[in-house]
Amino acid sequence: MEIFRFGPGTVQVGDDGAVEQVVHPDGRRVLLDAGKVHDSLHAWGKGFVVTDRGSHRFDSPALVRWRQTGIDLLYQLGGLELRVGRRFGEQWTETYELRNTTAEQVEVGSLAISTPYQDVYTSSRESLTGAVHAHVWTGGADAWVWAVPMDGSGPGLGLQVKEGELWAYSIESREPGTSSNVRGHIYLHVTDHARAPHAMGGQPAVSLAPNQSYRWTWQLAWYDDLPAFHADRQPLLEADRLAAEVGETIQLRGASEITGEEPGLRYVEATDGKRTARIAVLFHQPLQEIAERRVRFILAKQRRPELADSRKYAFVPYDNDSGLTVLSGAWRDWSDARERIGMALLLQEVRARGWGDRAELDEALAGYEQFVREHVVDADGTVHDDSIHQTDVRLYNFPWFARFLLGQGDRTGAARILNRYYELGGDHFLAFDLGPLLSELGLHEHLIRHARTFIEYGDELPPHEVNYEQSMVAPLLELLVSAYRIAPGEIDGAELSRRLPWLTAFAADQPDVRLRHVAIRHWDGYWFGRLRLWGDVFPHYWSALSALVYGAWPRELVDPEQAAWLDAATESILRANLVSFEADGSATCAFVYPSCVNGQPAHVADPLANDQDWALVYALRGHA
Repeated sequence: MEIFRFGPGTVQVGDDGAVEQVVHPDGRRVLLDAGKVHDSLHAWGKGFVVTDRGSHRFDSPALVRWRQTGIDLLYQLGGLELRVGRRFGEQWTETYELRNTTAEQVEVGSLAISTPYQDVYTSSRESLTGAVHAHVWTGGADAWVWAVPMDGSGPGLGLQVKEGELWAYSIESREPGTSSNVRGHIYLHVTDHARAPHAMGGQPAVSLAPNQSYRWTWQLAWYDDLPAFHADRQPLLEADRLAAEVGETIQLRGASEITGEEPGLRYVEATDGKRTARIAVLFHQPLQEIAERRVRFILAKQRRPELADSRKYAFVPYDNDSGLTVLSGAWRDWSDARERIGMALLLQEVRARGWGDRAELDEALAGYEQFVREHVVDADGTVHDDSIHQTDVRLYNFPWFARFLLGQGDRTGAARILNRYYELGGDHFLAFDLGPLLSELGLHEHLIRHARTFIEYGDELPPHEVNYEQSMVAPLLELLVSAYRIAPGEIDGAELSRRLPWLTAFAADQPDVRLRHVAIRHWDGYWFGRLRLWGDVFPHYWSALSALVYGAWPRELVDPEQAAWLDAATESILRANLVSFEADGSATCAFVYPSCVNGQPAHVADPLANDQDWALVYALRGHA
């Protein structure tokens, strides 16, 4: 092994020429270490190629040449040669060149390099002090990756393409054994046409004539923050915003613009004659139209009229492919309660605005309330997991059902549920919507005590269903903001400010509407969808929790530039989630973004409509 200086950090290169580790200036390790999740077969710089004349993984090079500032490698891949040059110093530059050494043309359908970032959740403290979020953008010539410490501190590690193009990324090593606490191995692709030709707006096929080569170069460096990284880039394509209503205009850099005449996602490309870049924008219907169509779909498709009791009023998942509702059995994330209450809350939000058919909404909500009282919520405020699992309790559910009863005019019932939540240990759990609910119901004692408890936890938060995640940090900040609002003399604003970067670090500003400011969540497709795919879900409706925090953030705790950023991020997140809803009112619970996960083609909307209606609930609250 050799250790090379890389700016204020170092890079460790193994005897086989692959990068074993990158050490951050603060001492944390940026890449995965060998262990249960990672091995040398997935080391940085190793990968695979899929062609019409055979497919190969590359690991042990045929030639290794060490140099004072780096290393040169040669891999033999059947009739192809891959040459790799790594150079270190203030910057780290890697050049890859794939050459066709045969007498026949070769079609390259996939070409991928492993970049095993330490994007794992061991615990909150270990995540905040020893791991990174890897934000990936594979938009052709403008491709980049930003690896930022999970506590939001600088510097971050920025990778930018200098020559050639990257058009996809895929995920490997995701399975039930790694569960929700490991993002997996990230592979960057020149193309993934052979496996997922549709991905990310379309994957190019790379043709190599005899003795022809494809070459690409990326450069890495440390940057104080994401704006500093972007200041060192020169993208071919930029837009003033990534989402607009149908009929509105999005300005591109320079004089060009695009107008959306029909709702949906659109890809826009630009070229300098040699290289091409791509972004993704969304044109959507007005929020009222989206919400009303979605409500009509829910009432027509996502209940069980075949049942004889009040369970026929419950809202359940729906398979857009078969046209059937889904029976949950033991799979709790398909049940008739839990997150599915988001559909009932959407009906309440629509009714509160005077939209939709009032009589129909009243009838549906009265029926759902009957279901809740008969099958889910006990007289003492205990919330059962669903109508089948009546002996199980999940603390996440309590504020959601309290919010529903409050929307039905039952303040006493809502307060009873929250009091029961705290009797069951809620002081040590971060359920969603607690701060605003406690404030609205006047339960200030619970609110202040709960906030103080979590301030005392510092960066060692108790694990929830995932060891550490955005939907722990956002509810934490939502709780602290609410407590600060009612008792600024008891809750130090500095405690809020210290934790805000924990939340902002979960997202970056890639030029795809589904990604910009949308927090990384890489397991929800498996738990909530029919396809059971692990891998990044962009967008995911819980990303709207970040928007709620940004929108409510006390502006006296930030400067005008930060306030403007919070406003822009709030708008981006709420609009991004509108991509989950189709013009006919149908919806998807998860868009699994990578081109492939464990070799399974992805970049796909799961066919289940399940729990995504929270996105509309939050969009309506954010635009009230």
